[in-house]
Amino acid sequence: MVTIVKRIGIIGGTTPESTCYYYQNYIKISREKFGSFNFPELIVYSINFEEFKNNPRGWEGRTEMLIKAARALERAGAEIISLSANTPHIVFPEIQKAVNVPMVSIIDALIEEMKHRGVKRVLLLGTKTTMTVDFYKNALREAGFEVITPSEEEMDEIDRIIFSELAFENFEHRPYLIDLIERYAKEEGIEGVILGCTELPLAIKQGDVSVEVFDTAAIHMRKLIELAAE
Repeated sequence: MVTIVKRIGIIGGTTPESTCYYYQNYIKISREKFGSFNFPELIVYSINFEEFKNNPRGWEGRTEMLIKAARALERAGAEIISLSANTPHIVFPEIQKAVNVPMVSIIDALIEEMKHRGVKRVLLLGTKTTMTVDFYKNALREAGFEVITPSEEEMDEIDRIIFSELAFENFEHRPYLIDLIERYAKEEGIEGVILGCTELPLAIKQGDVSVEVFDTAAIHMRKLIELAAE
């Protein structure tokens, strides 16, 4: 039996559906690595997503919510903490400074996996914030990757699909996402697609398209479980 030494804390609720997907991966990956019931201890703090998304104070208010959640996880005994969504990583450094335990970045875990798989040119999909603000793209480019993002019109539609459909487990426009990825593979020569929103893996899996699929939720959870066992 593997001795698991660290308790994982996850800030979830952004959205509840993607948090459930994190938990599914927690079960699947733990069983692969440790056996049927020998799982790391896990604490989830599920925030109110309505309050988060529509916070009247914008990212200042959202950051305060995330810091409150991170501190609550720390008080509850979490020894490593993570955010179960890509977009909130825009304020990852501020949250890390507010707690005394290490946080695990979804972007760092993604970069490690992309290097392992040997891709260079990738399409980044996610919320409009993730696709447009530099925090995500710059981290990838500094790590040596070429990052392509969709057109403005496509970004608006992807953002709408995430929040109006995937967040409610509605996969009506899954074919749109697949067609978009395949078009960028053909026209832009991408080698992989980053599912840079943790709702997107609910709709797109490895094998659905002709390029490498980077499921950031699964990659992140695998890294958390690896660190829990160190």
